[in-house]
Amino acid sequence: MDSMSAPWRMTYIRSEKTDTCVFCDGTAARENLVLYKGKRAFVMLNLYPYISGHLMIIPRRHISRMEDLSREEKIEIFDLLDLSVRVLKEAMKPDGFNIGINMGIAAGAGIDDHLHVHVVPRWIGDTNFMSVVGEVRVIPEDIMKTGEQLKPYFNKHYQED
Repeated sequence: MDSMSAPWRMTYIRSEKTDTCVFCDGTAARENLVLYKGKRAFVMLNLYPYISGHLMIIPRRHISRMEDLSREEKIEIFDLLDLSVRVLKEAMKPDGFNIGINMGIAAGAGIDDHLHVHVVPRWIGDTNFMSVVGEVRVIPEDIMKTGEQLKPYFNKHYQED
């Protein structure tokens, strides 16, 4: 039997579960993952990333459909997408990106009731046998260390724009 350590999961396991949206609840745990707060949307680290630097751009309003976004929300989300790509390029120097929205459970949305955009930095050779053979995803850096690395870049770029 394979063993894998994931000490960050114990906090979740022991925590009191609520029916609130993980993007709306405003808990300290969620706030620690937020890298940038805009007027209508925010940028947050993905707690369960595909790879280090996996970000999400999330509208502040609790909506699940793109057609419910206001024009202002659409503009800010796209501006934050641009900012996120620039920050990741400068801070982590990826070779490319996967950017997307999973709308609905059938499309792979883990949280389908609150629309969000995934920004996933990619490097040549960043996948290995673990995902294919071991059905395990290896994240090379602690999520909070990634956040500490990226947050100053968001602050810097915000002041420049």
